[in-house]
Amino acid sequence: MVRGVCISGIGVHVPQRILTNDDISQFLDTSDDWIRSRTGIRERRIATVAEAPSDLGVPAAVRALDMAGVSPREIELVVSSSLIPDMVFPATAAVIAERIGAREAGAFDVQAGCTGFVYALATAAAFIGAGMYRRVLVVGAETVSRGLDWEDRRTCVLFGDGAGAVVVERSADHELFTFDLGNDGSGAGKLSMPAGGARRPATHDSVSRREHFLKMDGPEVFRFATRTVAESCLRVLQNAGLTVDDVDLFVPHQANQRIIASAVRRLGIAEDRVFTNLDRYGNTSCASIPLCLEEAMENGRLAAGQRLLLAGFGAGLSWGSAVVTWSLDGAPHADAGRDTRGSDR
Repeated sequence: MVRGVCISGIGVHVPQRILTNDDISQFLDTSDDWIRSRTGIRERRIATVAEAPSDLGVPAAVRALDMAGVSPREIELVVSSSLIPDMVFPATAAVIAERIGAREAGAFDVQAGCTGFVYALATAAAFIGAGMYRRVLVVGAETVSRGLDWEDRRTCVLFGDGAGAVVVERSADHELFTFDLGNDGSGAGKLSMPAGGARRPATHDSVSRREHFLKMDGPEVFRFATRTVAESCLRVLQNAGLTVDDVDLFVPHQANQRIIASAVRRLGIAEDRVFTNLDRYGNTSCASIPLCLEEAMENGRLAAGQRLLLAGFGAGLSWGSAVVTWSLDGAPHADAGRDTRGSDR
């Protein structure tokens, strides 16, 4: 449990291109009904071939800094999370720090699959709570579409691209930040990109075997998530001395509507206290929770002092949940970074 820490700014950015289920059905044996009924997704944003996570993360970070009223030089640490980073090394956080002008800040990436944003937020809160830093920039940025096998309908229909960022800083008030983080390494092979690292370097054979694409055992990941998300949420609430009734808004990782529904049912939380935008963005991995937070704030679903329950899961197989006291009031500025053309909002 960490106190004296707050989120002082938030920003998001998504690509302009919208790829609908009907669009996918033009090149893959699937349909809008098949995808919606199994996932709850109807469209997602897709980055251009020239865009990497840092290209989406930079404008999100700039918007978060603007809202916080903080200059890049006041940021002492940048923590970034991506399922598929810009490069194996250096860290995407280092690229983002340079491009926004935080040139003397420490910078590193957190790799925890789709749980990365929760892990990065916990890292920032711990550093600030320990007195090492006053202001940390946390970024979740994804261009997962670049690592998808667009011939595999089990995976390519699920994901979208986007980025979100928050400024986390020391606070004179006593906002509550509590986390529950964990991992079951026995499931590491259930969700992975097999090649491209030191164990399986890129070769002609690895490319021809399509080992550089995201691979997922969907049924196993589903079983893991439906069990783990609710259990982690209950633990973090207990650690915070709270119950489900104390939660003002539940913001789960936007992976699959059936997984979200299972967590909501097991927690016994009312539907009107759950926020989702999965139908319009798909699974944006590390960006999904900040995309939800920014939109919930814009829509008047968040106000200062409210208690949020955040929950993520992903490759590892990892999980992470957080209880956060929200500290921002009011909607973001007009240029919020979410071009909503083509969506029913």
